[in-house]
Amino acid sequence: MSSHDAHYGGNLVDGARMLGLFGDVATELLIRHDGDEGLFRAYDSVEFLAPVYAGDYIEAEGEITQVGKTSRKMRFEARKVISPRPDLNDSAADALDEPVVVCRATGTCVVLADRQRRRG
Repeated sequence: MSSHDAHYGGNLVDGARMLGLFGDVATELLIRHDGDEGLFRAYDSVEFLAPVYAGDYIEAEGEITQVGKTSRKMRFEARKVISPRPDLNDSAADALDEPVVVCRATGTCVVLADRQRRRG
């Protein structure tokens, strides 16, 4: 996360930034599955589990959990894998031994029907 992502005091990043990452993951999943970006319709659940700060490195992943005729249900998870060490110097950072799950969500995307590929 860059300093531009920091929204609150103490360089805290707005949770909406994680949802933006999940939107990018959803786009990739839909293109790989259907050959089209589709449209994100709704989140069913969102859990913000740990704070994210400017300087943190976040990995986001997702998977399609259910395929409907024109919709795709998905689950997402974002993990902090590197944290900054400003106590050492401006560019110091630690790779975390264990990633920290910072956000989980589930949601539904709609496939654009006129370009949808039928998969058996």
